[in-house]
Amino acid sequence: MTTSLDRVVTTLGHREPDRVPVFLLTTMHGAKTLGLSIRDYFARAEHVTEGQLRLLARYRGDCLYPFFHASLEVEAFGGETMFIDDGPPNAGEPVVRDPSAIDTLEPPRVADCPGLARVLTTIAALKARVGDTVPIVGVVISPFSLPVMQMGFEAYLDLLYNDPDRVARLMAVNHAFCVEWANAQLTAGATGICYFDPVSSITCVPRARYLETGQPVAKRTLARIAGPTATHLASGRAAGIVGDLADTGTAVIGVSCHEDPAALKAEAAGRVALLGNLNGVAMRTWSPTEAEAEVKRVIAAAGSGGGFILSDTHGEIPWQVPDEVLLAIRDAVDRWGCYPLDWVDGDRGPEPAS
Repeated sequence: MTTSLDRVVTTLGHREPDRVPVFLLTTMHGAKTLGLSIRDYFARAEHVTEGQLRLLARYRGDCLYPFFHASLEVEAFGGETMFIDDGPPNAGEPVVRDPSAIDTLEPPRVADCPGLARVLTTIAALKARVGDTVPIVGVVISPFSLPVMQMGFEAYLDLLYNDPDRVARLMAVNHAFCVEWANAQLTAGATGICYFDPVSSITCVPRARYLETGQPVAKRTLARIAGPTATHLASGRAAGIVGDLADTGTAVIGVSCHEDPAALKAEAAGRVALLGNLNGVAMRTWSPTEAEAEVKRVIAAAGSGGGFILSDTHGEIPWQVPDEVLLAIRDAVDRWGCYPLDWVDGDRGPEPAS
């Protein structure tokens, strides 16, 4: 019997497994399964462990995703998390309110951070339950993108263009933290690490700036992470830098729903796998028929030859996406994602149900 881990490893080798792997990156939906608020759900590792296992059984995806929320990394630096009732927790006020604070900023120790400890406990518990059958995806925010939460987007961009010495020091601090945090998750049982790096996308910085800044940071950081990595641009665009991203050593790129998956697959040229690119925001209002049509469209564009994992575009499915849509996505993968994809080459098979 093919396991989810087998399926993913095969497709990352740019070969065709039994079907296209699907990563339904549901984080907050676990709270729904337990009847908890988002705040209460993320307050205990036991809640997230049980929520992830229930979501795996319900939606039959190919990974477990013990990502709590990005603001945990800001909490590690002394920041706060803001909770709302129907959306992801977010970082509060910047912890770096003046660029001069970077001069004395030090990387936090993972062992000293209660929020990070909850994630590690969750990963270890999931590993004990699934062993090597299902990939467990750990998450870090890249040293190059974390400053958006540490100091605010505008202040960071100003620093990026006008104060290279402080940028270098901030990157060194964040690099040390990112490497320790990633490797702690791998030690706890994570199969690989999702390296969220939206600032490196061409949506945020021109390619030339990325090659001078984000790419060298990624090369240094990924080289010290003791496991496979996937670079996720969190809805940012990748066209024109797919090869540059591959040069960092990453195995997967999470790509935007606003780009052509067939063109991105051609640009990847077998060097790096793609993950995406269903529109999570639009997903909130899809009918099951629309969900099936979108799955079919994306698989037709990028599924042939392996090297593709179906997922949402952002790396976190919104709270408002209904159960029936997630089930329809998963059912559509069974219908249209089984290899060989003969229907893509002309024998299109039965039409989707109306």
